[in-house]
Amino acid sequence: MEQSYVTLDRMQTFVRIAERGQLVAVARELGVGQSTVTRHLHELEEALGVSLFVRTTRSVMLTDEGRRYYTQCLHILRLVEQANEDVKKAKKAATGLVRISCTAAFGILHVEKIIFAFQDKYPDIQIEFNLTDERIDLVREGIDIAIRLGPLTDSAMKLRSLGLSHRVLVASPEWLQAHGVPQEPEDLIGHDGVKMSRVQGSSSLHLQTPDDDHITVPFKGRLIVDHGLAARQAFVVGRGFGPAHHWLVDDCIMSGELSVLLPAYRLSPVPLSMLISPERANIARVRICADFLAEKIASISGIVK
Repeated sequence: MEQSYVTLDRMQTFVRIAERGQLVAVARELGVGQSTVTRHLHELEEALGVSLFVRTTRSVMLTDEGRRYYTQCLHILRLVEQANEDVKKAKKAATGLVRISCTAAFGILHVEKIIFAFQDKYPDIQIEFNLTDERIDLVREGIDIAIRLGPLTDSAMKLRSLGLSHRVLVASPEWLQAHGVPQEPEDLIGHDGVKMSRVQGSSSLHLQTPDDDHITVPFKGRLIVDHGLAARQAFVVGRGFGPAHHWLVDDCIMSGELSVLLPAYRLSPVPLSMLISPERANIARVRICADFLAEKIASISGIVK
């Protein structure tokens, strides 16, 4: 007989027999025939390969193996009961509103889809989704969870690292045809890039060489945008080259709309973090949502823990 026959039903029947001492009493309690109780016990003993009871005409008594097994079964059944209660409590708590703020382009391309999946699983939770690249005050704005790119210094918030977002230099095939394919970082000097506003250190490109040295080249551009999707579109139509997160442009690279420049050189990755308002962190719906977001974000292209 296979071990699969050691089921919770068999364990529960065994425990009740051990506690009542009579098969007929257990059958009456469970609302089944005595033959069903006898069969459960027989299948359990056969699966375990030991006798759990010494049987007499009127009652049953635990063997030494049965006493040890009874103690272990009690522990297992209590854990199962507690797990069931925890799930029920979580389900009851999974109602209400969660306010999420997220870096704009990352939110549009990826996080919103995760929110859709989250609400499919927890239909009673309402989400208010705020998209902005500005560093807002979570408490003042009433935000429960914020997802942010870049270094963070707000020690008042509960910080959860989601990983590092890796980047790559890109340009369109049209741009490369017009300006040539760069072979070294110095070949980029003098060419217009597409720059992001409010990004610290955006006047230079800091690259790691194949030999693990570091090189810095100036990065200028006539077009400065404040949204990742605007930068992505500018790259695609050939307005310039520039650094971009993998999650922002990997589909364009796969389709041939963009090409990777200087693939042997690496840009430093950018921290991706989750901020949670401390007074909201222990609210069940906020905690459930934060855990769901963190798990799904980990599988997004270019995000490395």
